[in-house]
Amino acid sequence: MPEALIITPVKDSITTTEKTIRSVHSSLGDFLYVIYNDFSNSETKYFLQENQLKYDYELIHLEDVTQNPSPNYKLVLQMAHKKSLELNVPLVIVESDVIVKENTFKKLLDANKQKKNAGMVGAVTVDEKGNYNFPYNYIREKTRDIELTKHSLSFCCTLLSLEFLKNFNFEKLSSKKDWFDIYISRKSKKLGFGNYLAKDNEVLHLPHSSRPWKQLKYTNPVKYYFYKYLKGRDRI
Repeated sequence: MPEALIITPVKDSITTTEKTIRSVHSSLGDFLYVIYNDFSNSETKYFLQENQLKYDYELIHLEDVTQNPSPNYKLVLQMAHKKSLELNVPLVIVESDVIVKENTFKKLLDANKQKKNAGMVGAVTVDEKGNYNFPYNYIREKTRDIELTKHSLSFCCTLLSLEFLKNFNFEKLSSKKDWFDIYISRKSKKLGFGNYLAKDNEVLHLPHSSRPWKQLKYTNPVKYYFYKYLKGRDRI
């Protein structure tokens, strides 16, 4: 029986996706790793299929499950939630622009056990220089604490505890949203759980690599806001 279910939703961004997969594969512990391919291009799909045995992950092509166009984060969360309950283990979400360390998951599981009321435990994100970066660049003091936080936790690299999974029905997630980290963070607190940010557990984050269109904010703002508002992208 695995210690946790680890998932990565993938939409192209093959360079960072490969780094994410390789880092998860090198992690310490016994985990089931599932990658959800959300209508990626043919190059990414080929890479995921060709490296499945090498990096030891299950691969689900969402095109075989739904005709709904990407993003399909709601479906991914619902499928992963069901799988976690079947396995009776916590769920860890690792985005495809995050590179974990070999002890990242062990530390998340240890923190989950230490904090008895934990609903979510997030690893803190840093840049290549080791500084806190998006979405945790609001933190001013660098410490090694595992802090109860009032802020929402990002899904960059975050554990959802088994007890929280048992107490929240993911079928109730709204079809009007694209991303759910803020909503689920708030739901965890409403259900009486604590959300913790593990500042002793740093992962490298390459922001927006999993959503390349968001880079347009810096290179082509007009096109960026066209996608964000007129096309309704990134609804949280």
